[in-house]
Amino acid sequence: MIKLNDIIVKFGDFTALHNINVHVKEGEFFTFLGPSGCGKTTTLRTLTGFIEPVSGSVVVKDKDITHVPIEERNIGIVFQSYALFPTMTVYDNIAFGLKLKKLKKKEIDQKVREIAKKVDLSDEQLAKAVSQLSGGQQQRVAIARALVTGPAIICMDEPLSNLDAKLRVQLRNELKKMQKDFGITTIYVTHDQEEALTLSDRIAVFNKGVIEQTGTPNEVYNHSATEFVCNFIGDINRLSDAVVAELNRAGGHVDPAKHNYIRLERIHVNVEPKAGCAVLEGVVDSREYYGLYIKYYINVDGQTIKVIEKNDGVNIYEAGQKVKVVIDPRDVMAYPAGAGEEAQA
Repeated sequence: MIKLNDIIVKFGDFTALHNINVHVKEGEFFTFLGPSGCGKTTTLRTLTGFIEPVSGSVVVKDKDITHVPIEERNIGIVFQSYALFPTMTVYDNIAFGLKLKKLKKKEIDQKVREIAKKVDLSDEQLAKAVSQLSGGQQQRVAIARALVTGPAIICMDEPLSNLDAKLRVQLRNELKKMQKDFGITTIYVTHDQEEALTLSDRIAVFNKGVIEQTGTPNEVYNHSATEFVCNFIGDINRLSDAVVAELNRAGGHVDPAKHNYIRLERIHVNVEPKAGCAVLEGVVDSREYYGLYIKYYINVDGQTIKVIEKNDGVNIYEAGQKVKVVIDPRDVMAYPAGAGEEAQA
């Protein structure tokens, strides 16, 4: 459906993108994820036509659109700021692209009302000025305006970042449902790992103008290809030499010359160990209570190890309490030393 082939983008002497290759399937929700300045928005702008690459090609449905003007690419765009016209009504904002296409008034009205219904905007809201709407409602207007012209692709650049946390979660769920209902190929840009993991069919993780890994949420989280991805996606423990030695004493095969990591939920407290697991003595330093789960900070061999345990309402450990920490060496992710140190910053 979408192919970005060997894309290089430069701004003067600075190379913003180094040989970016992305292949997106039809109907896929594909996310560009990474920290600020990593190249994800530059890649999106190259796809939409705001930036022309120094080399490489942008191909959509087997057609090379690298040098095709923005307005001829048939791509809907939702900007971070929504870029709505504040003095216009919601109706006129949504109708704007259709009027540019010089559609008949009756056809415009039909299309606007159809799309408004699909994104849960009422007739009463259509008559209001955009400035009278809440942030969540404005986001729906921006999505409706992007979808009403029937684009083959919709691109969203951090569309939830201006909303409060509760509304972000609510609209995230709505976004995913909407995308599935429309079946439209979606490119989504975010720096929020939770957003990416929740929404995406696949994720490309960007770092300093390159893609470190492309994969499903499960692949990038549980099988991180590089040390940068391992550190950037979710929370993680880097194991000390002392803990690695304990794992190997228990029969593990963890290379002490590498940087070794383990996810918080892969470690367990005071459980019967399975075959091959190491049992380490620890003392609870502190805990954070989240309701659904509890996050413990446990001192093991001089290292503070973070552990997430499901809250059963019974087994809750106090600061200073001695516990058994159970680790399966097979859950450790290992990377060559020095390959991704900046990822921990």
